[in-house]
Amino acid sequence: MMKKLVLLFIFCLFIISPAFADVERAVLKDVPADYWARPEVEAVVANDIMKADSDGNFNPEGSLTRIEFVQALLKILSNDNLNVNIQNTFTDVNETDSYYQDVLRSEQLGIVYGYPDNTFLPNNPMLRSETTSVISHITKDKYIDCFILNPYTDKNEIPEWAKLPYAKSISYGIYVNHPDENKLEPNREITRAEAAVLLARLKDKLEVVKPEYIAPAEVILSVEHLNLVKKAPETKVQITNLRKIVTQGNVIPVVYESKFASKTATECDEVNFVLPQTLYTDEGTVLLPAGTKLMAEVSIVEPPKSFNRSAKIFMNYKQFVLPNGTTYDVEAKTFTKDNSLKESLWLVVPKALTGVGAIMPGLNYRARAGEKVKVLLLSDIYLTNAQKLEEPVTP
Repeated sequence: MMKKLVLLFIFCLFIISPAFADVERAVLKDVPADYWARPEVEAVVANDIMKADSDGNFNPEGSLTRIEFVQALLKILSNDNLNVNIQNTFTDVNETDSYYQDVLRSEQLGIVYGYPDNTFLPNNPMLRSETTSVISHITKDKYIDCFILNPYTDKNEIPEWAKLPYAKSISYGIYVNHPDENKLEPNREITRAEAAVLLARLKDKLEVVKPEYIAPAEVILSVEHLNLVKKAPETKVQITNLRKIVTQGNVIPVVYESKFASKTATECDEVNFVLPQTLYTDEGTVLLPAGTKLMAEVSIVEPPKSFNRSAKIFMNYKQFVLPNGTTYDVEAKTFTKDNSLKESLWLVVPKALTGVGAIMPGLNYRARAGEKVKVLLLSDIYLTNAQKLEEPVTP
């Protein structure tokens, strides 16, 4: 019986595998199997460096924008999750833009810079000379004679500022000379297919990239603890060579920055909490400095109801903001039995014990400035190791 099952399984593999292969090839609907850059396009899509659209089209002959090039480079350099610790100075890049963090990551690393008028022009197309200049900028320096450009019939069309970058990139084999191998065509827009070739070659030669542009491998150095609240689901904090990871399930106490009342609260109201003291692990590692704000938003307001049912407030805790302006996104809820904020049982019980009070509406919720709230993390928080505090780092 077992032997028959094995033979049936092998038979199914022969039948099914070609179908799976056809599905995989069909992902790129507009890149034929014999297309000149098909292998490189497949490679960058498979590695999530560049993307096809929801219909499976790659648009190989379309142009590549500055932000698309930036995002692809960040992926290759493993810096697409780099913590941003610089301020935005670009007038055409807003916090609501989906690429906001990537523009700042590029500026922070020094990959693709903005323009003197404080614009980044994220949706402008990239020229072939511009992509080559960036590749040259992030690869290791070496002397290359510009005679290496002599075989190309359009060498005189290369802008003066791009000649050395072209010479260097050609020496590393990270360049594109399609469709005419004797031409570089530096002054035309690079196509998405040509960009795929350039990026695939860069990925295959990461050893020539300057180390400061590549995120080092992350290593866990120690596991510390955050025992601030009894019965917290988790207390572990991972300390790595790159960051500090406060894991999901930890509970962090914060206090109201100003007074709050459920009677006047409405959904989507912004509420600020603050860390009254520097947050340390039990072992003494600084996580967040005193004065760090926790930005929250009222998600649900349940008013008092009859039979002594008090008001309830549900909060969405969204972001830590350090005194120096550094931000960390947060997904968290209030650490109570039902995740709500409401009046203390000691205030409610005496009212319920009175004859009439038991059927009267419950209490509104009120909090004073400085009143403590416990916040449960629903996802990990990744804190940069580059904390700058104006106080000692020992508790």
